[in-house]
Formats: sequence, structure tokens, C-alpha cells
Amino acid sequence: MIGLISGTSEGKEILSLLNKYTGNILVSTATEYGGELLKTYKYKLLNNKPLDVQEMKKLFKDNNVNILIDASHPYAVEVSKNSMKICEELNIEYIRYERESVIDKFLNEDRIIEVSSYEELYEKLKNLQGTILNTTGSRNLDRILSLGLNNRIIHRVLPSLKVMEECYALGVKLDDLIAIKGPISYELNRAFIKEYNAKGILLKDSGPEGGTEEKIKAALDEGIYVFVIDRKKINYNKVFYNKNELVNYIINLSKI
Repeated sequence: MIGLISGTSEGKEILSLLNKYTGNILVSTATEYGGELLKTYKYKLLNNKPLDVQEMKKLFKDNNVNILIDASHPYAVEVSKNSMKICEELNIEYIRYERESVIDKFLNEDRIIEVSSYEELYEKLKNLQGTILNTTGSRNLDRILSLGLNNRIIHRVLPSLKVMEECYALGVKLDDLIAIKGPISYELNRAFIKEYNAKGILLKDSGPEGGTEEKIKAALDEGIYVFVIDRKKINYNKVFYNKNELVNYIINLSKI
């Protein structure tokens, strides 16, 4: 059976391409929302909750997964590390689908500041005056809030009930929330920056599909600072950046 860890929009696209050949696929997402997006696709089994190492290993072993496509988010480092470890232990062919980086296009821009950790982010932000627009996602809310910044921070998050409850539990004010599904256009990014008079934007290098380029261009055109949390580097044995090439490799490998 083919296993697919789907943590990005491309996971859905990879599944769609695979469905032209087979439905013998185990799909794993980290959220119920991710599972909802796959309702119309063909697969044998769907997991829609986070798994630890042992749970993931049992899932793959019990369902005889022999090829695993890791299309998790570029920042879901632990998911990739765990899945590579399990694949090595169970003799599963591990294949990574990786979104291409966007930030390399803008390395000469003075207003773009890259940081490798939240501690470094604090050092860069502590002297910034004014509102900050945070687009790093709800899973990083507690880390942003724990920085103890005096700035007003507007958090852009998914419009799901679970995320709203998490925001409420963390004490985020309703006035400081933008609940909207991304990716967001260049024009709308500029509008949010203007509306809140933001002086800086926090983001991840989530690739072209994650709307990173639109965020950066909007911020630069509005003359504000861009703070980018770097991706952690992982050495993959086999990695694809093109969905069609990946699926063709899988089809030839599995002889479907």
C-alpha cells in the first residue's frame, strides 16, 4: 500500500494524481479539517489526527505500507524526522515532496530579516515600534505570545472552531484576530497591512503555494519589515519538487 502524509495543498493534488492509477492508499493528516478536504478522493484508510512515533509506526505496519510519500508542511520537521526513522526500521521506501523556497528571491532586500529561532526573533522585534501582523499560524501562537512583546500583534489564523477556541484559551482578543483561509492575494495582504497600520509582518517560508511571495511583496511595497522564520534543514535521501515527476516515479516503482 502507498502511504501519503498530507500536510499541504499539494498533498491533495498528489492524491488526485495517484487516483488515476490506484485507490490503494493510506492517507494521514494532522487535523480533521485536513481530512475534510479529501472527502471526494479515493483511498483505503484516512487518519485525521496527530500521531506519535509509535502510533505512526503501528499504522504503517498494520496496513502494509511499502512506499511513503511525505508531503507534510516544510516546517513540520518532527513529522518528517519520525517518518524517515520509521521507514528505515520497517524497510519502507521514503520519498519526500518539498515545496520550493521563496525567500531566496528576496535576499538582497534590507527590510527582510531572517531568524532561525523564536529567541532570535525576540531580539529582532523588541525595538520595533507599532503593530505586528503575525501570519505564522495558530500552532505558533503560544510561542509568539510568550515573547512578551509590548506591540499589538494581529494574528491571522484559519477560521475553524478549534482554532478559535485555542485563541480564546490563550487570551487573544477578538479585535486582534483575522480568521481567514489562505493563501491570501497580494492585494488583500496590502489591505490588511494598511487596515492595521502594521510596521512588521511575521511569516514562514511556506513556498509559492503558501502565499509567501504575495506576503513579502505586499510588505515591501508598503515599506514595512518582513521577519522570516527559517526552515530547518533536513537531508532527504530522495526528494521531489515536482508533483508529476514524483507520481511518475511512484507508478514506475510500484508497477501499478
